[in-house]
Amino acid sequence: MLPGTALNVSKVCLGTMTWGEQNSEADAHQQLDYATAQGINFIDTAEMYPVPPNGKTQGRTETFLGSWLARQPRDGLVIATKVAGPGRRAWIRDGRTDLTREVIAEAVDTSLTRLQIETIDLYQIHWPQRNVPMFGATEFDPSKEKDGPPVREQVEGMATLIKAGKIRYYGLSNETAWGVCEFHRIARELGVAGPVTSQNSYSLVSRGVDNDLAEALFREKMSLLAYSPLAGGILSGKYLGGVRPSKSRYTLFDELGMRFRKPIVHEAVEAYAVLAKERGLTLVQLALGYVKSRWHVGAAIIGATSMQQLEEDIDAAQFELDGETLAAIAAIQIAYPNPAG
Repeated sequence: MLPGTALNVSKVCLGTMTWGEQNSEADAHQQLDYATAQGINFIDTAEMYPVPPNGKTQGRTETFLGSWLARQPRDGLVIATKVAGPGRRAWIRDGRTDLTREVIAEAVDTSLTRLQIETIDLYQIHWPQRNVPMFGATEFDPSKEKDGPPVREQVEGMATLIKAGKIRYYGLSNETAWGVCEFHRIARELGVAGPVTSQNSYSLVSRGVDNDLAEALFREKMSLLAYSPLAGGILSGKYLGGVRPSKSRYTLFDELGMRFRKPIVHEAVEAYAVLAKERGLTLVQLALGYVKSRWHVGAAIIGATSMQQLEEDIDAAQFELDGETLAAIAAIQIAYPNPAG
């Protein structure tokens, strides 16, 4: 159960961002059938998907999920999607991406239509309206300040959607500790619901959550939804030694996931690969087992382009690491505390 909600979710959440680019509709449905047969009831998508985003494919992922949902009983499934944040994607609503009440209302209606459902269980703000360091950036830059709808307007917009029955709860994504606290401060002031989750990058090589954001999540009784727990596939081990597998994400899309492609990230992954071998584990078991062990994680979001990857990831995401292995990970983290940001 996600704290502060009536959402009973599996600890593994099925990610979808490859559907419509690297995966066909039939692939998507096969993944959904398999994942739900394994007890996964939590599915995460976004209006921006698939990735890498572009105007031709935008919205296709929600459409693929919707054609599957149309044939399923709704009970027990928890569906999460996201409204795109400001800028970056001029083709979404012809560039109208500032998070005004009107834009949020329009976006949710469009997602509901594509998903072929009446209510979204968890509706998330994909990235903040305001200037924040994100997607691997680690330093706040005041020179990048800009005008835009305030947090209050976003809280009010989400409250309106909850009252209308279009969403059950809302969450944040790529958010900071200040943002989490500000959303809750305003929600309390207005007497309406605050966010219940924040979806941020989290893995052996991305640990920015563990400091002040972890405290904010704890004090506001929120969960982390950990995206990229395998660092976009880097922690699967398939890129070890400089290998570039054909049809893999970082071979096909050379500008994608740059935060995971720094030399120091590869050094850290090599160290974790050695540890996994010493402990008789796969690197995937080590990486996903670590995320599972963290107290603030409500669910790890895993995605795959092949059924073999999906089967391995689902199994590994439920793996329990022993205390000795966790201590060995902590020792490596002294040398590589947060290499990907």
